[in-house]
Amino acid sequence: MFQSDLFDAVPLDLVQDAESGIRYLPDVVPQATAHAWFALALGQVTWGNQRRLMYEREVDVPRLMAHFSLDAPDLPEPLMEAAVQVGAIAGAQFNSVGLNLYRDGNDSVAPHNDKTQGLVQKAPIAILSLGATRRMTIRAKSGKGRTLNVDLHAGSVIVMSYASQFTHNHGIPKMSGVDGARISLAFRCFDAATLKQR
Repeated sequence: MFQSDLFDAVPLDLVQDAESGIRYLPDVVPQATAHAWFALALGQVTWGNQRRLMYEREVDVPRLMAHFSLDAPDLPEPLMEAAVQVGAIAGAQFNSVGLNLYRDGNDSVAPHNDKTQGLVQKAPIAILSLGATRRMTIRAKSGKGRTLNVDLHAGSVIVMSYASQFTHNHGIPKMSGVDGARISLAFRCFDAATLKQR
């Protein structure tokens, strides 16, 4: 098991591959800016509650969600500013952002890989964290090796390579003692045809 130090403010190479692997980058956004962006996103985004089939019954997805093309005329503040700043760090020109609102420690997302259909090949995926600290788990799909646990602090970014979606799963487990909500901004590069359909 690997766990990032709560006070460790250095970049971490979590997974290595032929592309950029999976990297944790702390303090990409200053705390004051991260706090302001959290408040703006919380208040300006229209959050949706989705339902999915699980074990032959329909259940609520345990978080709230939203999605925007970055050229949308109704793009809420501060998503474009965040996209430009995160894109400069990740070395990508993102055109889409998916948002998740984890209202408290009971909200979660099961281990998964991002769907690659429609994504620009070799373009990274970058996730900016705002609000409360939550833990991300990362594990090889082969089941070999250790589970990596990294605490995602406000203003930090996880950058995941396209290739890593075929080799590793990541998730946000339920967590007791979480003080407040977390918003994740997941920036992606979709091809033009897919972006028009979203």
